[in-house]
Amino acid sequence: MSILWTSAAIAEATAGKASEAFDVTGVAFDSREIGPGDLFVALKGEHSDGHLHVEQAFASGAAGAIVSQPVDGPHILVSDTARALDALARASRARTDAKIIGVTGSVGKTGTKEALYAALDRCSFGKAHRSVKSYNNHVGVPLSLSRMPADTKFGIFEMGMNHAHELSGLTRLVRPHAAIITAIAPAHIGNFSNGEEGIVDAKAEIFEGLMPGGTAIIPHDSPHYQRLRNKAERHAAEVISFGFESGADVRAVDVVAAPRGGSLVTAKLGDQSLCFTIAEAGRHWVSNSLAILAAARAVGGDLASAGLSLAEMTGIDGRGRRHVISPKSGGKALVIDESYNANPTSMKATLQHFTVEPCSGRKILILGAMGELGEQSAHYHAALADDILRCGAAAIILVGDDMAHTAAKLEQGLDQAVKMSHAGSASEALSEVGKLIGDGDVLLIKGSNYLGLSSVVSALVNGEY
Repeated sequence: MSILWTSAAIAEATAGKASEAFDVTGVAFDSREIGPGDLFVALKGEHSDGHLHVEQAFASGAAGAIVSQPVDGPHILVSDTARALDALARASRARTDAKIIGVTGSVGKTGTKEALYAALDRCSFGKAHRSVKSYNNHVGVPLSLSRMPADTKFGIFEMGMNHAHELSGLTRLVRPHAAIITAIAPAHIGNFSNGEEGIVDAKAEIFEGLMPGGTAIIPHDSPHYQRLRNKAERHAAEVISFGFESGADVRAVDVVAAPRGGSLVTAKLGDQSLCFTIAEAGRHWVSNSLAILAAARAVGGDLASAGLSLAEMTGIDGRGRRHVISPKSGGKALVIDESYNANPTSMKATLQHFTVEPCSGRKILILGAMGELGEQSAHYHAALADDILRCGAAAIILVGDDMAHTAAKLEQGLDQAVKMSHAGSASEALSEVGKLIGDGDVLLIKGSNYLGLSSVVSALVNGEY
């Protein structure tokens, strides 16, 4: 692997002191993720101190470490390791000529980031870089920036927030040439006293870091479109809208179902038209694809590459990946993994698509509670019932205390033939579904990450139930 940072460059960026000369090929702050040649950043958190794991990092092959106290092994000594990581991120951003895209939104961030990476990596012949996993917070974003090679042509960075003023700092680190807001939904609404308007304002902070001449990309069909546009126009040289309505700058003019569950789309981009296939299922993915096209064009990417990449996209773990499993009763069943997160908008979109999901057996749901909805939690959970009733599920397993509101509403209209239960944990849900699932069944698993429903997916895929 090529050298990412020299010890001299790290020391200069962080105002630290190198114990000796060394080179690194990667950066990590989790000692469990360290590989040969990596730089280990010993961060101090509320419940952990990375300095306790420096020895383990070196044993795993770390070439050096950033520390705030002397250690055995090659290191850069700094006063504060978190500030040092931010400084390394700024140095990484300063040394590159790459076109940078920032991505945020209440839903669709990670999928949009991954699709943009695939498109731009294709047209730049392997010179694209993106944040991995969901490294989108005050630690993940600088880590992702510090991992960016100097000769990168395109960089795509996901940025998330739970409260106001979080994105403001992140976007000033990333300094994007184009910034996308995928959608506005009542995710984390319990943290905002002024409801969705507060979420709009917090998401719009991403435009504050735009480079001169930068482009803001916003959802035209959102009820908050004008508020978003007003915010964007303060910082962007150009504002591009995307959506299904006639006023959108990038618009889906025709959408038909593709043979394997995706969509065939014809989109208009000003005076251009593009026909392409999306492998991922659902109307929300059509919307995401329009934002992807707008961003690719804004940074000089190739639209044909974007179209091809969308056709080849497979589901991401926790966000739509599909697994064929072998139930203990025999045959084959399909598990749709949406276990990473959930909010009212993503729940609705997923359940609506599940309604038309082909199924030769039964449809089964494991639905977990949605977090951070505050005083409106009961309302949003009860509102799930209508979409659940329409999707045609033969069995429904609800997980988490807040799903009691969903269960109460469901009981008013549920067919007696439909089996419904309320599990207290992911392990209880696994125990129940393991007895239910059979040949030809389709199981959808979705809920907020804190419930750990990914463990249900893992157990089913590995036959450990």
